[in-house]
Amino acid sequence: MKMTKKTVLMVAGAAVAACAGLAHAADPAAGHDAAVAGTAIGKGIAALGSGIAVVGGGLGIGLVGKGAVESIARQPEASGKIQINMILAAALIEGATLFAVAVGFLA
Repeated sequence: MKMTKKTVLMVAGAAVAACAGLAHAADPAAGHDAAVAGTAIGKGIAALGSGIAVVGGGLGIGLVGKGAVESIARQPEASGKIQINMILAAALIEGATLFAVAVGFLA
């Protein structure tokens, strides 16, 4: 399935609008029950954000791997340098993803 930039932006916009609607659903001035519901909704949104971070990291590492394999296929004599750079880029992506997941779970 090929997603265009417009489709990705529409899906992201719908997700942000849904999260904003959930956040406004709990009115803290309504009482204790609403405050508890608000924290539960906030934790759910944080968990959803962690999941989105993992999906983004997986896509990033997949694209890095795809590019490395294509580069090695075109220029096999440079495979050592390409592999080193691919592993470094994948590690940086993985680190950023892990940080985003940790922040999502701590929220």
